[in-house]
Amino acid sequence: MSRKALLARMVLASVVGAALSHPAFASSGGSLPWEGPLQQIQQSITGPVAGFIALAAVAVAGGMLIFGGELNDFARRLMYVVLVAGILLGATQIVALFGATGASIGIAGDESTPASDRAGVER
Repeated sequence: MSRKALLARMVLASVVGAALSHPAFASSGGSLPWEGPLQQIQQSITGPVAGFIALAAVAVAGGMLIFGGELNDFARRLMYVVLVAGILLGATQIVALFGATGASIGIAGDESTPASDRAGVER
């Protein structure tokens, strides 16, 4: 194969590669199809109804484990699963009781005051 033919094939392959990769580089970073359902699930498990369900689950599972008498192995393990699920669902409310909040990411160009200004410390 001559050098000209090899160079022509390389140029053709580069042009075809660039043409095929253009849609990949042109993506706008829009939302993915699973983001909407995941946000709905997040809102469902962090809302006030989930807090009441978690409280009821912890109360029922704790009562069954304490006052349940002779539970077979399956029932005891099921109560442990319900207890852990209730604690996990209520974890956001438990953390909120201590005044802690989640991390927040600032918006670019956001002019926020430093922590030293909020605490009353002068510079």
